[in-house]
Amino acid sequence: MKHLPPPALQKAVSTILEYIEWFGLLIISIATLVAIGQEIYIMVTHQVVKLQDILMLFIFLEILTMVGLYFTSGKLPLRYPIYIAMVAITRYITIEMKEMSDSTIISLALAILILALAVLVIRYGHLRLPYDE
Repeated sequence: MKHLPPPALQKAVSTILEYIEWFGLLIISIATLVAIGQEIYIMVTHQVVKLQDILMLFIFLEILTMVGLYFTSGKLPLRYPIYIAMVAITRYITIEMKEMSDSTIISLALAILILALAVLVIRYGHLRLPYDE
């Protein structure tokens, strides 16, 4: 038989963990905003906006969206980290394409395709195979 701690202790631990979680999300949000500011500063000082800069801003935006969803719903949709991974691979290909072999580019493109298919499977599962909360 399980021996559970008293309800008051369970509630206290749960509350502490919730505050730690919110603090962590706040730190991630602040760090992301600082990174956005640094990226914009680099673009302004160099007076050039490259595709890789825009893709980096998309990654930051996805991180903020993911944190915002977690703040509002208490859930982290699996799709958002996959989107971030897809954009990160795209950015990597964009930056390093000249030095990459053909097989590396094809492998990375296949990785993006696999991630996109994973998003489709997840979406299909959510729509066709819902689960109880």
